[in-house]
Amino acid sequence: MKLIKYPLRKNWKQLLQRPAIDNTLLQQKVKIVMNEVKQNGDRAIKQFTQEFDGVALENFVVSANEINESAALLSAELKLAIQQAAANVEMFHKKQVTNVEIVETMPGVQCWRKSIGIEKVGLYIPGGTAPLFSTILMLGIPAKIAGCKEIILCSPPGKDGKLHPAILFAAELVGITKIFKIGGVQAIAAMAYGTQTVPQVYKIFGPGNQYVTCAKQLIQQDGIAIDMPAGPSEVCVLADATANAAFVAADLLSQAEHGVDSQVLLVTCDGFLVENVHKALEKQLAVLPRKDIAAKVLENSTAIIVNDMEEAIDLVNEYAAEHLIIACEHNESIAEKIINAGSVFLGNYSPESVGDYASGTNHTLPTNGFAKAYSGVSVDSFVKKITYQKLSRQGLLKIGETVVLMAEAEGLTAHANAVNIRLNSDSQG
Repeated sequence: MKLIKYPLRKNWKQLLQRPAIDNTLLQQKVKIVMNEVKQNGDRAIKQFTQEFDGVALENFVVSANEINESAALLSAELKLAIQQAAANVEMFHKKQVTNVEIVETMPGVQCWRKSIGIEKVGLYIPGGTAPLFSTILMLGIPAKIAGCKEIILCSPPGKDGKLHPAILFAAELVGITKIFKIGGVQAIAAMAYGTQTVPQVYKIFGPGNQYVTCAKQLIQQDGIAIDMPAGPSEVCVLADATANAAFVAADLLSQAEHGVDSQVLLVTCDGFLVENVHKALEKQLAVLPRKDIAAKVLENSTAIIVNDMEEAIDLVNEYAAEHLIIACEHNESIAEKIINAGSVFLGNYSPESVGDYASGTNHTLPTNGFAKAYSGVSVDSFVKKITYQKLSRQGLLKIGETVVLMAEAEGLTAHANAVNIRLNSDSQG
């Protein structure tokens, strides 16, 4: 990791800038694939699956038999672990459902808001170097709680033409039965535009590489909603002298092993901690199966030493990390001052990996600084909130003059007439 000591505030923005990618060529490649799927549907899907995934599939629909057989291919221990994680995620997300509350803003004027599940949603689950079956829990469970009527799932097939059994087991566990062996840009396009086999959806969720991310951003131009802008995964550890250097190193490496474009950042007031973390990183990195990936990430990562905790808090708020670990003595009081982060982990015994898998919070979070304006996925992500109002005649009498005055002041006479015609009517309905 690069070490930067006591940077000036005026240099923070440049220091914390994520690596910039020239999207011009990327968008051109992605648009070619998306247009082909839009025009040729299933035929294009099969073509790109063979070209990009190296497998020829006559049928990319996962059968009921494949789903049923997946359970036998997993150990009992892993199945119990997935079930425990699912139970925690469900418990946490069920508490996000709120009851309808009618508010009488004036006598006879009632207003309320109701959450309606988005009718059709699509979930993208990466396969690649790591089959992220945990993401199925994070997306499928809140979608079910929200009341989405149609939930479809796409994930890239392996060289054997199959999906990882844990992906199928998790999907079956949360009640998703429309599953397709489609990956990458072609999966996003299939769900956005629909094909002869894949239903079109109204909103698409899920992480992915730069091609998938680009495709999600492009479909917004066609009126398809997405969960959030997303980039490479990232963690920031804010630590003081009470932090355990081995724990901090483990947290940095757990993020670094995601992929070569992942981001890790350490912020502290303690120079000795940085030295000890560096030693722990070398020791732990040497035995990691994905050490080559993690090592490349560390080469592009930074440890920053600042003057005091207030400055450290300001720095991490400026960074707006996807995951923020506060490994500090007064972690709860520090957390109260955090205003920009996707998900926060407090104390020495709250590793990011717990949130990634099983604590109950959602791991689909804003990256690339978008935590300054976006929230992570929740039940709210899968609903539309519709407002309602109902006025009695007496209610309209009380509020009518206000509306008429405002409408006429804006020069919108018909708006005023919509009130006056009712107030001047003999009808009491």
